[in-house]
Amino acid sequence: MGLLDNTTQANYYSSNDFGNYQFTSLHDIINQFMVVYVGEDKMIPRARITDVQFHAMRSLQELSFDTLKSCKSIEFTVPAALNYALPIDYVNYTKVSSVDSAGIKHILYTVSKTSNPKKFQEDANGDFLYDINNNLIESGELVVNGSFNGTSDNWILNQAYFGSNLGFATSGSATQPVSVYTTSSPSIPQGTPKQGWHFTTGQLGVEGYDLVKDQGFVQHNVPIVQNQDYKVSVTTSAMTGGASIKLYIVDDMGYYASTSAITTNGTHEQTITAANDGFGMEPQTVMIKQEATPGTTEVKVNIDNISIKKVDFEETSTTWSNYKSHKPSENNVNDYQDYQNDIYWPNEGRRYGLDPQHAQVNGSFYIDCDSGKIYFSSNISGKTVILDYISDSLGTDKEMQVHKFAEEAMYKSIAHAILSTSNYGQPLVPRLTKEKFAAIRKAKLRLSNLKLEELTQILRGKSKQIKH
Repeated sequence: MGLLDNTTQANYYSSNDFGNYQFTSLHDIINQFMVVYVGEDKMIPRARITDVQFHAMRSLQELSFDTLKSCKSIEFTVPAALNYALPIDYVNYTKVSSVDSAGIKHILYTVSKTSNPKKFQEDANGDFLYDINNNLIESGELVVNGSFNGTSDNWILNQAYFGSNLGFATSGSATQPVSVYTTSSPSIPQGTPKQGWHFTTGQLGVEGYDLVKDQGFVQHNVPIVQNQDYKVSVTTSAMTGGASIKLYIVDDMGYYASTSAITTNGTHEQTITAANDGFGMEPQTVMIKQEATPGTTEVKVNIDNISIKKVDFEETSTTWSNYKSHKPSENNVNDYQDYQNDIYWPNEGRRYGLDPQHAQVNGSFYIDCDSGKIYFSSNISGKTVILDYISDSLGTDKEMQVHKFAEEAMYKSIAHAILSTSNYGQPLVPRLTKEKFAAIRKAKLRLSNLKLEELTQILRGKSKQIKH
């Protein structure tokens, strides 16, 4: 009957599943609820297992938001762009902090008086620009997945357009040959790219092998508008002799423009106007293509960081652009930290009107729910940040567990939900409402983890006299 009868000490300490005894899985809670609460002469005479599963999952969600302890966190380095995507199972944050060289957290504070609103592209006359589906075009990056961050989404390799209504070629044709090594050798494993465009290992870029003239890759539905100026950028590396790359943009009318030939390694930025060079390509397409006929040397090149932005609309919003470029007030050293400062000391005791929410030097952030990103002030660039957050505990099977301190609250919540949505259970609803809230309150007290010794140690400092 013991819960640990089938688990030996050796099995526990040789695994990586430590401390799991404090939790009960949602599967076990549902099964135990069906045995104890459902049946003839019991509180719930009848209930379908699917109903119990639904209410159990909803109860777990609700308890996760304000009762159960959140153990989720993610650490990352703030990039130069000063924004970072929220975790896949993010619901709300509990704390955002930077980490110093000693591993100590320093709280970052949210900013309530800024945001990242949508800014739509306009022409020189201030009129809105539209894509081929008559939708407004947002500012910022126009290419999707231009940095190839572990995914191949939106890109079609070994496909190219020729312009002047000459059509296009697809993978496997004479101008788009594709092959890999079918056998292994000591230096070349089986499946290694042999010819054509291929995604790199981990899909972190695109690499070309033994490319022929006009071999390319494309992305469709990029909102390029005729006669507008665009800043284009692409990074090339590992280029061999004969590699000559051009980036094409095709506007909403099928007219195209291209960069000058790229023959060297590095990040190449150019400004081009849509519809300058020719016509007859697929509208609103971006294409990268090998231009030159190969010589005796095999043509190789790696492509990454493809970017296209409309001139004067490079940022998603002016508000965000101003916020990230502004030197935050917490960077200004006009306070007690600078003993040689002539501003603070003559005004000692007379700094009236200081807003406490800005009286800190750690940095600030805000979360844009629309874009699903967290944005940071400029003084956080390059720092290590920890995001502590809560989820609904339903992301994976492993997460679907309840701390044993809150197990009774789960049973009461499920029973209350089932009876309150049934006809036969209405007389019991008032009683279960009280029992549910009492069980949740008791779970919160238990999970608060207050220890007498720790509380006493903290309160000892409260009795110290503060000398003036």
